[in-house]
Amino acid sequence: MKRWLLLLLFGFSVVATSYPQEVGEGLLLYQTHCASCHGEDRAGKVAPPLFSLFLKKYSDKKLTYIIKNGITASQMPAFKNLSNSEIRQIIAYIRQPAKLDWDINRIIKSREINKEKGKDLNIKNLKNIVAVVERGKNKVWIMEELNILDKFDFKNVHGGLKFSPSGTSIYIPSRDGWVGRYDLDRGRFFGKIRSCVYLRNISLDRSGKFILVSCWVPKSIVVLDGESFEPIKIIKQEGLISAVYELYTKDEAVFTFKDKPLIGFLDTKKLNIRFEKLKEPYEDFFLDPFEKYIIGTSRKGTVLSVYSLDKKKEIFSYKIEGMPHLSSATYWYNNGKFYFATPHMTLPYITVWEMYNWKFVRKVGTDGNGFFVRTHPSTPYLWTDNGKDKVVLIDKNGFSVKKIETIKGKRVIHTEFSGDGRYAYVSLYNRDGHLLIYDSITLKLLKDIPASIPIGKYNIVNKSRRFSPMLLGREVFIKKCWGCHHETQEAFAPSFKWIVENRDVSTIKAHILNPEGMYKALGYERNAMPQLNLSEWELNAVVSYMMEFKNAENNRVY
Repeated sequence: MKRWLLLLLFGFSVVATSYPQEVGEGLLLYQTHCASCHGEDRAGKVAPPLFSLFLKKYSDKKLTYIIKNGITASQMPAFKNLSNSEIRQIIAYIRQPAKLDWDINRIIKSREINKEKGKDLNIKNLKNIVAVVERGKNKVWIMEELNILDKFDFKNVHGGLKFSPSGTSIYIPSRDGWVGRYDLDRGRFFGKIRSCVYLRNISLDRSGKFILVSCWVPKSIVVLDGESFEPIKIIKQEGLISAVYELYTKDEAVFTFKDKPLIGFLDTKKLNIRFEKLKEPYEDFFLDPFEKYIIGTSRKGTVLSVYSLDKKKEIFSYKIEGMPHLSSATYWYNNGKFYFATPHMTLPYITVWEMYNWKFVRKVGTDGNGFFVRTHPSTPYLWTDNGKDKVVLIDKNGFSVKKIETIKGKRVIHTEFSGDGRYAYVSLYNRDGHLLIYDSITLKLLKDIPASIPIGKYNIVNKSRRFSPMLLGREVFIKKCWGCHHETQEAFAPSFKWIVENRDVSTIKAHILNPEGMYKALGYERNAMPQLNLSEWELNAVVSYMMEFKNAENNRVY
């Protein structure tokens, strides 16, 4: 009787020809041994969901081994008491298609708000906060410079942490659909909500009002209130979203699909979507620093393409080898040109590309296949990894390569910088791993912190795209302006701080473009400013950098 009730409860036909005995037995075994962790509907609880989308990479032999022996250093126990026949029945059941209704009511019921009192973190500068994910212990650290200010629990972090526009809150996504928030200004974890079963990534609209969650199960974009964590809207999709990214220049977010040749544009005010067609799906992509182009990869990583958001068409494509990890690409400015570099996940090199003229520059060998490449205006190097125990440094001028020794036998993965670029944080991705903190200029090791599988590090200046023009502008300033201007003090010419607090942006740009025609209007008796002949991109970058010094004494990001 119990078996019949379970079959009816989960919506399966009881006709023998459409519901084999093996699957029926597997359902009963699953409810007895697996449901308490993986969920009664296989949607996951403290353990991951068990759907065909996630299981297809595992053979029956591999699944049998996992069920029989468990997974070391995880919550997956060994089921030695189950026979091979019983395990086969469980596998037959979990490989069945599942109908899952993850609606707003389920999202609301999952919401957990923390009532505990926070603490004063004594933060000196929000722009130098770095959030570190320690995957091995399911922890997130809050760091400033060399110090850990706090730690909190969060499992299965996936898709990248995001900062609120003010910089006072950090949003954390998990692979199994949870989204949490840590408030830096209150020194506490606010709470979490399960937006879906399988999450791809999160983003915020440019005001910070909404959290945008891209999901694979169910296929959707879930919109949450950024303050209260109440669900606002579920926007169903037909394909698997590659990622969703907000725009800082307009009330819009952009996403692509891994399996559909479309770009989606989400209006973050009205919460509706329009689509534009692509030649091929973009399986991975990033937006250029000025939000004029999408750089994507299609055909499973054999073509790199550039799509113009203004022209609504692809304007460049280039055949490549190996899947580039474009979401970890980095960009910089040098001698009048803007560049980006990306690793290729199965090949022992990075590729370097010129932006805006859109051309391939070169391959740079790394002696191993890496996953991340990062830089900052404070360092002359691209910092990358190659699956081994050394940090690979590539000079941004001549592309020569040198390496930093770390700890023998460990695996270097992912570098991130403090907002001011003074510190470089490097993960050694091992169960008994380390977080290494270097002086980004001298390359001296400043601190070694034991950590269990440390992975991503996140800083608002380096991970929020609205700061990208500012970072590039700092490099333009060093090349073009620093002989006469200082950022905050009077030099041969007014400081950037004085200029931005006394002139509007259009006047500043007009003076840079035409100093001979503007000096009288600005009250000068003669023109002392040279003609810089900046490109559109150089001009926008350096003005973005200048604007950072408006009310710079304010510790908040905005």
